[in-house]
Formats: sequence, structure tokens, C-alpha cells
Amino acid sequence: MTPTQGIKRMESISHYLTQEHVYCDDLFAEAENDVDQGDWKAAEQAFRLFHATTLHHFTKEEETLFPAFEMASRMTGGPTYVMRQEHSQMRDAMQAMADALAGRDGERYLGLSETLLMLMRQHNMKEEQMLYRMCDQALRGEAQSLIARMGADQAVAHEA
Repeated sequence: MTPTQGIKRMESISHYLTQEHVYCDDLFAEAENDVDQGDWKAAEQAFRLFHATTLHHFTKEEETLFPAFEMASRMTGGPTYVMRQEHSQMRDAMQAMADALAGRDGERYLGLSETLLMLMRQHNMKEEQMLYRMCDQALRGEAQSLIARMGADQAVAHEA
């Protein structure tokens, strides 16, 4: 089930985006397992879905959630700035993983995946424990419309 399929009317921003983190983590683990087993075709397919879904998640945050939060809180140089920087680091790591996968370099891919896993865990913890809760507070009246906007194009990432 995709995160959007589980949306309930009164769902919070934190719940919605945390469920996306779980989904992306599951896709990441699937790709890593496929590489570890040397199943390159399955690995490419799993990584492609992980990569597209994760980039789509970043886009939702950067283009919808973060601007709404910045406007409501009047904070532009704080947590959203840090999250954008971390998204950039993770994009770079994912590109390096894609390159390793294309070259069938399992050892390099798995080494890079360890680095990305550490980055994702730290990043997700900051979002889930701090930023999303701040968004729930600051955007209380807009939560449902923001979730709807972020979920409206969910199918795009899952077609990758």
C-alpha cells in the first residue's frame, strides 16, 4: 500500500510524511537486498522505484510543505534550510549508487548504501521528531489541504 492509500480525513502532516519515510525505507532495503544477492535486474527495478519515490518525497517537502511552514512560522534559515541541504547530500549519494548499480559494482553500491542509510536515519529522525511536529502546530488549519496537495500526484512516483 502506498502512503496516499492510507490517508484518513484527520491525518496529521507528521503521520502522512512519516508513513512515506517507512515506504521509502522499505524500498531502499529491497534494492540493497537485491544487490547483495547479485540479482541485478531486480536491484535496478527496486532502486529505480526507491530513487523516484524518495526524490518525489523531497519535492513534496521542498515545494509544498517547507514554503507553507516558512510562511506560517516566518523561519526561512532554520530547520527547512538544514533539511534542504541534507536532501542535496542524499541526492548526491543516490546518484553515486545509481552509477555503481549501472556498473554492476555491488561492493561500491553497498558501501554507499551504508552511508545513505546513516544520512536517511539522521535526517528522518530530525524531521519526524522536530520539523513535522512544528509543521503540525504551525499549519494546523491547513494540514488537510497540504496533505491533499502532496498526495495528489503520489501515483507519479510509483510508476517509475
